[in-house]
Amino acid sequence: MPEIFVSIGSNVDRDRHIPSALTALRDAFGPLRVSSVYETAAVGFEGDPFYNLVVGFTTERPLADVANELARIEADHGRTRESKKFSARTLDLDLLLYGDAVVSEGKLRLPRKELTEYAFMLEPLAEIAPDLKHPVLGVSFRELWERYDKTGLQQVRIRPSWHS
Repeated sequence: MPEIFVSIGSNVDRDRHIPSALTALRDAFGPLRVSSVYETAAVGFEGDPFYNLVVGFTTERPLADVANELARIEADHGRTRESKKFSARTLDLDLLLYGDAVVSEGKLRLPRKELTEYAFMLEPLAEIAPDLKHPVLGVSFRELWERYDKTGLQQVRIRPSWHS
C-alpha cells in the first residue's frame, strides 16, 4: 500500500478545525502518523498565523479517491474553492505525496511542487519521514530540510492543548 502524506493548515478557528480534521482523516483512512504542530506566519498575504502539520497514512484507496476525500473534508470545514491562493483558510489539506507516484493530471501534481519551497510543508514532513526520499529529486526529506534556507523563517514548533 502506498504511504500518503498530507499537509494540514488553518488560520481561522484553528483550535477547532485542526483537531476536527485529524478526526475526519482518521475516520477516513485509519491510523495517522502526526507531526508536531508549527505556528507559521501567513505566506503571501497579511493574516493571522497558521497552524501547520503533516500526517502520513497508508491506504489501498486510489489516488482520485484520496484527493476527493480530502476535498470533502475541507468542504465540511467551510473551505470554498473560490478563495484566492494566498488567503485565510478554515482548513487546507494538501496532498504532498502518494507513495512514489509522479503525477501531472489536471490540477493534481505529485509530488507537490511547493513541498520543497515552503517550510510549513517540508519541516513537518522531514520530522515524521526523515529518511524518505523525494520521488523526483532522490534526496531524503531530512537532507532537503537541512539544506533549506531558513533566513527570516517565521515558524515555531508549538504544543496546542489538543495535540497528543
